[in-house]
Amino acid sequence: MDAVDGGASVGFLAPVEHAEAAAWWAGAAGTRDVWAAFGPDGAVTGAVTLLRTGTANGRHRGEIARLLVHRSARGRALGRRLLAAAEAHAAATGLTLLVLDTQTGSPAERLYRGAGWTAAGTIPEYAADPAGALRATTLYYKLLG
Repeated sequence: MDAVDGGASVGFLAPVEHAEAAAWWAGAAGTRDVWAAFGPDGAVTGAVTLLRTGTANGRHRGEIARLLVHRSARGRALGRRLLAAAEAHAAATGLTLLVLDTQTGSPAERLYRGAGWTAAGTIPEYAADPAGALRATTLYYKLLG
């Protein structure tokens, strides 16, 4: 909810209700790997998900989805650590290629480029931002060692 309130295009339109966000996360159980970071008070301060493809010709690849860091926890490399954990797990479990998409021009692009991801292209008007305006999305990939 904080990510959407902060303008992040992560699949929801503002205002996102708690029940809607909770239902999405509950539905994610069993379909993806999830890493979360917690603050001293036990509140979630960040999360990232790794999706695996079910197709025979795509078993070598995964998708990083919804890398989120609470606005109060930004600037402490939490996003980089969450991304690194997902990448390490992906490599350890046999994935050799990861993909992701993010809103073009978002602060997340700097994180991905700094972590060795390569921009593959941009699609105009790909997804609506939280206010409903259509925005471009940049696709990224990373080959795992």
